[in-house]
Amino acid sequence: ELTQILFNRMMVTLGLCAFRQGLILEAHGCLTEICSAGGRIKELLAQGVHSSRFSQKSQEEEKQERRRQTPYHMHINLELIECCHLTSAMLLEIPIMANPRRSFSDKRSNVDYEFLKTMNRCEREVFRGPPENTKEHAHAAAKALRIGNWEECSKQVFAMKRVWNLVQNSEAVKERLLNEIKEVALRVYLLTYSTHYDSISQPELCTIFAMKENRVHSIVSKMMINKELCASWDQPTKTIVLHQVEPSKLQTLALDFANKIGDFVELNETILDSRIGESGGDGSLQTQNNSRGNY
Repeated sequence: ELTQILFNRMMVTLGLCAFRQGLILEAHGCLTEICSAGGRIKELLAQGVHSSRFSQKSQEEEKQERRRQTPYHMHINLELIECCHLTSAMLLEIPIMANPRRSFSDKRSNVDYEFLKTMNRCEREVFRGPPENTKEHAHAAAKALRIGNWEECSKQVFAMKRVWNLVQNSEAVKERLLNEIKEVALRVYLLTYSTHYDSISQPELCTIFAMKENRVHSIVSKMMINKELCASWDQPTKTIVLHQVEPSKLQTLALDFANKIGDFVELNETILDSRIGESGGDGSLQTQNNSRGNY
């Protein structure tokens, strides 16, 4: 158990270091396993004892567990871990959610269920005031990023001043993160609203997202190569010409719904055939009923 605790603490430390260096994918990979444990983060990092009324631990086991706890000056701030995890998950999940070509029946092994659960919990709240804690700030930032509003997104992320005061060289980290938010917001904007345009001006995108032309050109070209965006460049006019061949989100949902109905009908027919085969037809059913009557 001591080795597991050291491993957990080292993974969290590596995740925080990767986040400070702007390595969002690596930071998310290091933090997601620990953060998906829910209320057991303190126990996994040896920063507290997980108390439960259903626990069957003896007094000796509880004493041993308390001896394994790390000193207070070695604790890793849990709000900092949560902020880095939710922010990196937001930057990775929102572009996937905004892609109209994404099939909702596709299975992904790297889905961040903790991030989705946090978003759904915030969405279900009847009354939602100004964000107060880390999860509410992350929800507000993700909500702004879903429509490509990088200014509001960055405002909500950087509003967690108590967390950012714990980050070393915070100004440089904020600058890297702001550039990452702008790039993701540009991708989300093009994925969400590309079906409403015939062409988009590159200088206009540079003005909206406060980015240089060569960086916008690089991001859009990469999206074209990866077939995320069906478009082509008109170099003389610096315009992105969009080809309206991809289905809209409503069409994708309708196609997924039709596929699920087909699978449901096929499953029902299979169950019905198996039951008919077991009963052996009407004659065998009558024989079974007669035999039951003899009993």
